[in-house]
Amino acid sequence: MEKKNNLAKSATMIALFTLISKGMGFLREIMIAYKYGSGMKTDTYFAAMTATVLIMGTIGAALNTTLIPIFSEIRAKGGKNAQKIYLNNMLNIVFLITVAIAIFGYIFSPLIIKVLAKGFEGEQFDLAVKLNRIGMPIVILLGFTYVLSGYLQSNEIFGPHAIMGIPYNLVFLMGLLFFVSSKNIQTLMVISVLATLTQVLIQVPAVLNTKYRYKPRVNLKDPYLKKALILVMPVLLGSAVSQINVIIDKTLASELVEGSMSALVYASRINEMIISVFVAAIATVVFPMLSKAFSNQDIKEIRAIFKKGVNIILLITVPATVGIMLLGEDLVRIFFERKAFDARATMMTSGALFYYSIGLIASALRLMLNKMFYSFQDTRTPMINGAIAVIINVILNLFFIRFMGHTGLALATSLSAIVTTILLFIDLRSRIGKLGLTKIALTFIKVSISSAIMGVVVYLLYFKVGALLPDKTIVELLSLIVSVAIGMITYFLLCIILKVEELGLVLKIK
Repeated sequence: MEKKNNLAKSATMIALFTLISKGMGFLREIMIAYKYGSGMKTDTYFAAMTATVLIMGTIGAALNTTLIPIFSEIRAKGGKNAQKIYLNNMLNIVFLITVAIAIFGYIFSPLIIKVLAKGFEGEQFDLAVKLNRIGMPIVILLGFTYVLSGYLQSNEIFGPHAIMGIPYNLVFLMGLLFFVSSKNIQTLMVISVLATLTQVLIQVPAVLNTKYRYKPRVNLKDPYLKKALILVMPVLLGSAVSQINVIIDKTLASELVEGSMSALVYASRINEMIISVFVAAIATVVFPMLSKAFSNQDIKEIRAIFKKGVNIILLITVPATVGIMLLGEDLVRIFFERKAFDARATMMTSGALFYYSIGLIASALRLMLNKMFYSFQDTRTPMINGAIAVIINVILNLFFIRFMGHTGLALATSLSAIVTTILLFIDLRSRIGKLGLTKIALTFIKVSISSAIMGVVVYLLYFKVGALLPDKTIVELLSLIVSVAIGMITYFLLCIILKVEELGLVLKIK
C-alpha cells in the first residue's frame, strides 16, 4: 500500500510539473500565433520542425520504452556500477548514430521537405529547407535526452523528467518576447535548438549525483546492447508507423488552403495537453508496477492495476472531451485570436480541435494499453496495431478530405484511434482473460452522466448568463473561468454522489 501511495505521489508530481510546463507551452503557442498568425510562415516552421524531429522522435520513443527495463535488469544483476557502464556505452553509441542522422538530414533536407510537404513551392520550399537544416542539432540533443531520462527513471528519479519542459518553454517564451520578430522566423528555429539543449542540461546534475562519470568508450559486444536492439526493433517500427501518420496528415494539409497545417498543429497541441499532463503521468508511474506484477506472474494484480488506471483515465478524459467540444471555439478565440491570428484562423483551428476531441478518450486509453503490452515485454502487438492505425487513417483521410478539408484529417485520426483502441482491448483480453470491463463500463456511464450535466451547467452559465455581460475579452475570460470552475465542482460532486471509486483514490493523494 505504501509503495502504491508513493507511486501515486510520483504521478501527482509529474502531472503537476507537466501541467505547469504545458501551461507555459500553451502560452508559447499563443505567442507564436500572435507573432506569426496561422499562415505560410507557421506552416513552414511546423513542417520544418516535424522534419527535424521525425526520425529522432521515432528512435526516441523506442529508446524510452526499452531502456528503462534494461537499466533496471542491469542494476538488479550487476549493481549500480554495471548500470553506469551501460549508460556510458549507450550515450556514446547514440551520439554517433544521431550525428550520422543529423548529417544525413542536412544533406537530404530538400528531399525530406518534398516528401513531408509536397505542396510547398518556391520561396516557401526554400525557407522550409533552411529551417530544417538550422534545427538539425535537435536530433543529437534529443538522443542524449532520451538516454539520460531512461537511466534516471529506472532508478525512480522522476524529478528531472517532470520539470524538463519548464526550462524548455521558458527559453521559448524569453526568445519570443525579446529576440523574435514577425519578419524573421529563422530565429524561432534557433531558439528551438537552444530550448532542446535545456532538456539535456536539466538532467545532468541528477545523473552526476549518482556518481556517474563520462568515459569516451564504445563496447559493441555488450550483451545488453544486443538485447536492447532485439527489444527496440518492434517499438521502432511501431513508432515509425506513427510518424508515417504524421507525415501523411502534414503532406495532405500542405496541399489545402493556407493555414491548414498550422490549424492542425495548434488544435492537436491543445488536445494533447490532456494526454500529456494527466494520462502520461499515470502511464509513466503505472509502467513499473505492471512490469513487476508481470515478472511475479501476478495476473490478479495486473488486472487490478489496469482497471484502476483505465478508470482514472476515463475520470479525466470524458469531462475534458465534453469541455473541448462545448468551449473549443471560444477557447481558441480568447487565447489565440489577436494580431496575426485572425477570425479565419480561429474557425480553422477550432474546427480541427472539435474533431480531434472525438478521439481523445481512445488516444488516452491506447497509451495505457500499449504500456500493458510493453510490461509483458510484448512490443510486437503495439507495432501491428500501429500499422493498422496508419492504414485506417490513410483510407479515412482520402475519404473525408474531399468534403471536409483539414477537419477531415482530424476526424480520420480520431476514428483510427477509436478502432485500434478497441482492437487492443480485444487482444489484451485474449492474453490475460477478464479485464473487469463491466466495472469499467459502469465507471464510464457514471462519469458520462456527470460530464453531461456538467456540460449543461457550463452551457447555461457561459452562453446564456455570460451573454448578458459586456462584450469585452477580459470579461469573457472571467466568465469562462467561472463557468468552467463551477462546472468542475458540479462534476466532482456528481462523481461523489454516484460513488465513482477512483475519484476517492485521486483525492487521497497528498
